[in-house]
Amino acid sequence: MKFEYSFDKLDSIFAITDSLQKDEESFSVKTGINKILWNRNDQPLTIIVDDLEITLLPNQIITTTFFHHVTYNHKELPVTAFLFNREFYCIVDHDAEVSCNGILFFGTQDLPVITIPEEQKHKFDLLWEVLLEEFKTRDNIQGEMLQMLLKRLIIICTRLAKEQLIVKKLNDSQIETIRQFNFLVDIHFKTKRKVKEYADLMYKSPKTLSNLFATYNQKSPQQIIQERVVLEAKRLLHFTDKQTQEIAFDLGFDDPAHFSRYFKKIAKISPSEYKESHSLSA
Repeated sequence: MKFEYSFDKLDSIFAITDSLQKDEESFSVKTGINKILWNRNDQPLTIIVDDLEITLLPNQIITTTFFHHVTYNHKELPVTAFLFNREFYCIVDHDAEVSCNGILFFGTQDLPVITIPEEQKHKFDLLWEVLLEEFKTRDNIQGEMLQMLLKRLIIICTRLAKEQLIVKKLNDSQIETIRQFNFLVDIHFKTKRKVKEYADLMYKSPKTLSNLFATYNQKSPQQIIQERVVLEAKRLLHFTDKQTQEIAFDLGFDDPAHFSRYFKKIAKISPSEYKESHSLSA
């Protein structure tokens, strides 16, 4: 079962499906898609995001952006999914409404896996049922209604992510700083690789960011930047035919040799070795 709302002139899309594996190729827009993936089964299921295997327990949710490469075994249990692009609802432009960037989407660190508490499961089930009804209602305000329901889903997921994934002793201002840093790194990692550059954008000192992240997850801001650069390099090595020199220039390195040293320092393997190992596994 799948439903899609689209506006051809803008390539706008919002869609839901109870089996993403089966329906993904049938949607009218296939690029630039953000996804909210939900395991509604009573057993765990496995998906692969980039080259990371992730197991979702029953009633767990994970969010991905168009940066991610999501694959799954078609023999796996079905994945329920909500799909939308920026033309339908831009989470960057509407960040003041939902405050999800850097937490649910466009974060630089571990992918957020959210567990729906038993006492809140009815909220998600009800929202799913309301969405099904709204997709069947064809009138001139259908787009606005669907956008409102998507916004509600994002807000609920963001609240759970903050409760479950962020250190309790951080205050709202500190959480906002972490969120902003994560988002900025995801946007600017190709051109800015120094903590000071991000600190300047945020009107903070590098030391303030370092102290905050030591409390948050033990990763330094510099480590987060480096890992984001290497993650993008791995995507390009794994999912494209680009050579190391092209990838180095794409990521803002003037010297391919410098890029190779940078990659090996963080990934503990050279770009060519990484590419070869994933070609063999594929």
